[in-house]
Amino acid sequence: MTDFQGRPILVTGGSGGIGGAVVRHLVAANADVIAAGRSREALDAIAGETGCRTLTFDLASEEEIRNALEGLDLWGVVNCGGFGGEIATPMDTDIAIFDKVITINARGALLVTKYATRSMVRLKKGGAIVNVSSQAALVALEGHISYGSSKAALENITRVSALELGKYGIRVNSVNPTVVMTPISSGHWSQPHVAEPFLKQMPLGRWATEDEVAAPIVFLLSDGASMITGVSLPIDGGYTCR
Repeated sequence: MTDFQGRPILVTGGSGGIGGAVVRHLVAANADVIAAGRSREALDAIAGETGCRTLTFDLASEEEIRNALEGLDLWGVVNCGGFGGEIATPMDTDIAIFDKVITINARGALLVTKYATRSMVRLKKGGAIVNVSSQAALVALEGHISYGSSKAALENITRVSALELGKYGIRVNSVNPTVVMTPISSGHWSQPHVAEPFLKQMPLGRWATEDEVAAPIVFLLSDGASMITGVSLPIDGGYTCR
């Protein structure tokens, strides 16, 4: 079993579906977990369940991110905070929603990386970052012009960060999950006319669970992945193998 030996790891979106599962897995693996998000009530709930530390900040605010992370010593980061946006085509997208999705999913993850890595570099102990991307960054999905674009940007943030941070012993990877039935995704993907044709194209033919996404994230953070960086790992039941 992986043992992080008390290493401090920040998880944004740490009170959500996938983020909460990551927090639970990391706490079980003896990490010193800091769950971050906007909702104090939700963070208090995950802290009460797991004993993790918490931080409150808005991914849309550089000032809040900087103030929260200054002085915080970190070894690892999971960028899991996100915003689903809308289901829309390029012809009818609401550009204000597009901007918000990009701001939270891509810009927010970059800002967390920017400020979190300051202590990681200073401490000279290496580290690991995992960005929670999406299969929508790898293939075109109908209605996903905003969300897919934001996650494609996150893929490039992953690769360039891996390139730039490798000299400090910091690894950066991403995971690309298929649909997990969280509050963000269920409204669209639970509709039979959407779900049935999609699942028919997936070799495993079912949605992922939160734990099935969290476990590979923990692996990529762990010493077992010590030679893996710059990778985008689909967790999609084979959907993108076509």
